[in-house]
Amino acid sequence: MTGEGHPLLADPCEFDPCDAAMEIVIVGLPASGKSALFNALIGAARRPEGGERESPAVGVARVPDTRLGALADIFQPERVVPAELTFHDLPPAREERVQRAIGGQQLGLLQRADALLLAVRAFEEASVPHLLGSVDPHRDVEAMMGELALSDLVILERRVERIQEQLKGARAAERESFLREQASLERIKGELEREVPIREQSLDEAERRMLVGYQFLTAKPLLLAFNIGEETLSDALSQEAELADRYASEGVAVSVVSAKLEAELAEMDAQEREEFRQSMGASDIGVDRVLRKMQELLGMVSFFTVLSGEVKAWMVPKDTPASRAAGTIHSDMERGFIRAEVIPFEEMARCGSLAEARRQGVLRREGRDYPIQDGDIITFLFNV
Repeated sequence: MTGEGHPLLADPCEFDPCDAAMEIVIVGLPASGKSALFNALIGAARRPEGGERESPAVGVARVPDTRLGALADIFQPERVVPAELTFHDLPPAREERVQRAIGGQQLGLLQRADALLLAVRAFEEASVPHLLGSVDPHRDVEAMMGELALSDLVILERRVERIQEQLKGARAAERESFLREQASLERIKGELEREVPIREQSLDEAERRMLVGYQFLTAKPLLLAFNIGEETLSDALSQEAELADRYASEGVAVSVVSAKLEAELAEMDAQEREEFRQSMGASDIGVDRVLRKMQELLGMVSFFTVLSGEVKAWMVPKDTPASRAAGTIHSDMERGFIRAEVIPFEEMARCGSLAEARRQGVLRREGRDYPIQDGDIITFLFNV
């Protein structure tokens, strides 16, 4: 039984978008299918209203995890709550802005994002003409990569100019710091002009710390979602493998998906979706795969809590200390952290009950610095 199909799974309508910690912005050229992908990711219950939008749409996606179903069978909770990711869908770009740097409200949202999802059109549809006259996914990737890089270059140029002004009246101690920053930014800018995104550049630890405040777009994790047509679903995995060979790298992942199909499937119940997927030969391709790839790209792991009739999944960065993971549930739990009682999922599944896990001695007591591992089932003890 999967987490998605479990009858106790909480309704996505009960979720507040503000509750999800990780923020992903969907970008793409007009008619790339990014809004259909957004609809599919967040489910039919959270679809934005139709018509032209001037502001981004926002919604929460539930991250699939088959372990939730197994835990529900063991604990028989009243509710099963998956981990969440928040997605933002930018309003459609105006034709005249496609080849210009992103600015204004869009830039601010993109800079705050934890990752970007680039929808790339790879489907043919005569009724939906491509802005550039033909369907060419590789050209479109290059165009959007250039758009993101141009935005970073504008920020770099402005900061370098600002440093040059500050150097005129700087004291000796300040001058040394400004010169170091200027040298680093000039080198980064030069690499970016040679089409090397910041995420792929060789940076020392001091430079990485310096760049955090800039929130450069080409430094963010990027998932390329190639939006294919239903007629090519049968060889989707081979398409994905070929595209990954070309584009996947450190901080960049690749997935293929039929956004139109997935948006339609989002309106069905779990059993209907699975039956339809199998009939279309698309059982291994879909938004669940996109969400799992995004979780991996972000470097996140899942841990589980069982409390008050609820089994819930939480996502934190890999090796997050136990005390900080407790803080994702409630700040009081981090402040008053005493210890964590931990059972790995595999051990719980083998034992079949909490009592048996205790009897076999697989429940461990860990301190505040224990690095959270994927699949940990944790009870946090705290006192405030």
